[in-house]
Amino acid sequence: MIMAAGKGTRLGKITKSVPKALVEINGKSVLQRAVEKCTFHGFDDIIINVHHFADQVIEEAERLNSLGFKLTISDESDKLLETGGGLFKARHFFNKSPFLLYNADIITDLDLAHLLKYHNEKKGIATLAVRNRKGNRYFLADGEGILSGWCNKATGERIIKIPRNDLSEVAFSGIHIIDPAIFNYMGEGIYSMTSVYLDLAAEHKIYTFRCDDGYWFDIGTPENLESARDFLK
Repeated sequence: MIMAAGKGTRLGKITKSVPKALVEINGKSVLQRAVEKCTFHGFDDIIINVHHFADQVIEEAERLNSLGFKLTISDESDKLLETGGGLFKARHFFNKSPFLLYNADIITDLDLAHLLKYHNEKKGIATLAVRNRKGNRYFLADGEGILSGWCNKATGERIIKIPRNDLSEVAFSGIHIIDPAIFNYMGEGIYSMTSVYLDLAAEHKIYTFRCDDGYWFDIGTPENLESARDFLK
């Protein structure tokens, strides 16, 4: 599933007339780049959620389908459900195999097939791609990479689910592999996957997959968008 419903408010005037998923990077929409990325690594049956300028995103999805990609729409036009609520709404789409959840605004060369392999080896309920980068909000993982908490450096807030002395701060990369068993612990509503993971962390193994190599961009701000455009030229 590619999360493509966001309003992109941090992009300012750029998203006043176009959704974030359709912002262009060197001749391709952000959505097309995400679809190509997922498909290249074997995730070639894709559902996307839509909300902000939903008709434009649906039109782009139809164009991509005409090019040979396989996209299905999960319509959140009436209410934006965030990552958790949005995923739960689309739960009917998935079978019993682990699946990929991918934020459309992420540009990276992370090997998604390697991430899936790691998840299958660890057999947790989810595996979260993380890296060492600056930010305010971090997951807290133990020495084995198991999710144990969360913190916000700006506010000082800390949530510890598994008290350990070896917890390290890792920044989430917006990419997850998830076992469909997670739907047993979710419900309808507006909420993030971060809250789901923190609720489950004490009782279920949620692994972090550390990858500091290669490139990673969150194009959610004008500055990051331009950096990604320059880098990919």
